[in-house]
Amino acid sequence: MSGIAASETVTLHWFLPTSGDSRGIIGGGHGAGAEVGERAPDLRYLIQAAKAAEYNGFESVLTPTGRWCLDSWLATSALLAETERLKFLVAFRPTLVPAALLAQQIHTYQELSGGRLNLNVVVGGEDAEQRAYGDFSTKEERYATADEALEVVRHLLTEPEPLDFHGEHVHVEGAALARRPAVVPEVFFGGSSPAGIEVAARRADVYLTWGEHPDSVAEKLGRVAARAAEFGRSLDYGIRLHVIARDTEAEAWAAAQKLYDSLDPATVARAQQGLRTSQSDGQRRMSEIHGRGGDFVVGGDARALEFSPSLWSGIGLVRGGAGTAIVGSYAQVAERIDDFRRAGLSHFILSGYPHLEESFHVGEGVIPALHRRGVTVTNRTATDGASSGGPDIGSQRSGDPRRSA
Repeated sequence: MSGIAASETVTLHWFLPTSGDSRGIIGGGHGAGAEVGERAPDLRYLIQAAKAAEYNGFESVLTPTGRWCLDSWLATSALLAETERLKFLVAFRPTLVPAALLAQQIHTYQELSGGRLNLNVVVGGEDAEQRAYGDFSTKEERYATADEALEVVRHLLTEPEPLDFHGEHVHVEGAALARRPAVVPEVFFGGSSPAGIEVAARRADVYLTWGEHPDSVAEKLGRVAARAAEFGRSLDYGIRLHVIARDTEAEAWAAAQKLYDSLDPATVARAQQGLRTSQSDGQRRMSEIHGRGGDFVVGGDARALEFSPSLWSGIGLVRGGAGTAIVGSYAQVAERIDDFRRAGLSHFILSGYPHLEESFHVGEGVIPALHRRGVTVTNRTATDGASSGGPDIGSQRSGDPRRSA
């Protein structure tokens, strides 16, 4: 185990599908190319997805960054007036935005949202994608830039004195904000390489990992915790997973089998070829779980990719980044979340296909199962329903999501 003290409470987050949504797996990211599902990421659909996440008790929605999706800042700001409590975990790339401007963006967002912003730092795992944005730095330089940028941003958000900072990559003179935000957003940071762990230990509030084997997750978290302790810091820990949760185990695996059967061998091969170019250490670790696509068999049994009880690597056959799903009955999914909680993880960033419908499976099935295990869930008490009131989230495409999953 990681040796990190377990929290009594878990905080559940959801994912905002700003590249589109589908009843099949949406590929893309980390060199895997890009796909758009049959549900375009227009404002009407994103409003429904955000309202469903809020209704079902999720703390925030992670909103990705990259060439394959909408801009995270603009997409989430369009949803502020449509939601009340929901926070937005906005992914951004520190090398693409000057640090002082980033601090101003954060302050503006907090003012307009009432403090509903958190930050997901993404350094960029592919030189080719970064160069398309005009960033010709190396991966190591990007981590160094992120470290300096976060130091500058923290000062500007918390200290009144103007800042002169002359780092190796970030330089500002007389930088200051007109006002400081009442709520300083939490920084979520993932990175499996030594450089990633170093920056996370120094700057993160929440360290994020993808869904590897539980023993690998525990070992990595232990390294991060040890390094953070050397800086006199203590972090929270989170994990990014997909979920396929149903009333029964058989129903859940039937849904996974349907996703598996819909995969085209050429698409899997093309995605895996692209993922081999990724410079992300975390992506390498994810791809190794399913043999870089070598374990995919046309007409095969989806459950052959179950690499640990209820953990399935099938999503990663075509999707870069997070490629693991928890598959099982509501009670089994809750049990896996509880296992990770006892290993020291308190934040769970979940998603599913389609995101609208799957959020109700979590809100109406998994969260009550967590309560039955004695686990406290942020934003939800054991006596709550999904919410105290129902939003207008009926989909023009799929009818009432609570009955169409």
